[in-house]
Amino acid sequence: MAETSVSTNRARIGDSDLEVFPLVLGGNVFGWTADERASVEILDSFVAAGANFIDTADGYSAWEPGHTGGESETIIGNWVSARGNRDDVVIASKVSTHPQFAGLAAENIRAAADASLARLRTDHIDLYYAHFDDESVPLEETIGALSQLVDAGKVRYIGISNYTPERIDEWFDVTAANGFHRAVALQPHYNLVERDFEQGLRERAARENLAVFPYFALASGFLTGKYRDVVEVAGDGPRAEDARPYYDERGRRVLSALDSVAAAHDVAVAPVSLAWLRQQPTVVAPIASARTIEQLPDLLASAELTLTDAELASLAEASA
Repeated sequence: MAETSVSTNRARIGDSDLEVFPLVLGGNVFGWTADERASVEILDSFVAAGANFIDTADGYSAWEPGHTGGESETIIGNWVSARGNRDDVVIASKVSTHPQFAGLAAENIRAAADASLARLRTDHIDLYYAHFDDESVPLEETIGALSQLVDAGKVRYIGISNYTPERIDEWFDVTAANGFHRAVALQPHYNLVERDFEQGLRERAARENLAVFPYFALASGFLTGKYRDVVEVAGDGPRAEDARPYYDERGRRVLSALDSVAAAHDVAVAPVSLAWLRQQPTVVAPIASARTIEQLPDLLASAELTLTDAELASLAEASA
């Protein structure tokens, strides 16, 4: 287990009573690029450092040949059961992408939630996201089903992921009109080289008091500074290839700015990338995953790193 100092740093999720560490451990790699043994080591080290927020989804990792979906939830559930620490961690999961439970119809949401609870070996999910918009189903039906899960005690709070600004407007109109439980969190694609979130979504997050938890916070490894040339990406695993589009003039400019800030703080590039994201308006914590125990300390270091206004501005300018 990697040695890390224990942190009591916490932030609140919107209007909820959930208080979380300002870094979310992404569970998308559990059972995929990290086997169960590695995943357990990572989870143990994460909580040993004082962190407590784990993000997964029922569809992880159905895309891998031979997988059926739910692999990540199963590993997390086995770990929680073995450690007896369910009350010490906050678990987020999502519905709509499991091959057996695709979409956001009410009946599907109820069945998917029960399946997730069984895999997670718990009686409740702390934060349950609508993973991808399903415009074939009326929002009243989707939100109503999620709200009923809250009433039943199976879900504590509702989140939204991968919705457009306009659909978020509709979501809250429907919520208000029907007296449903309000969503408290938003999970968008957002990082230093993917900044569309700032055009509309951030405004909605601020208005509706949604705690923002960006995914792909390190741009598939590009913002770790590990790869300095597109050639280095080849052969470094299935996720690394997703970093290929960032290797252009803008990408090199961003890496140069990250190098300067990292040197000033005597840290690696990854903590700087995550700290920049955490310090953006409405963001409570970025989501980052580790497929090996060796990758975890740099991620955890980001939670204790505070960048100056000048550093934040220099990074934003480089990525503009």
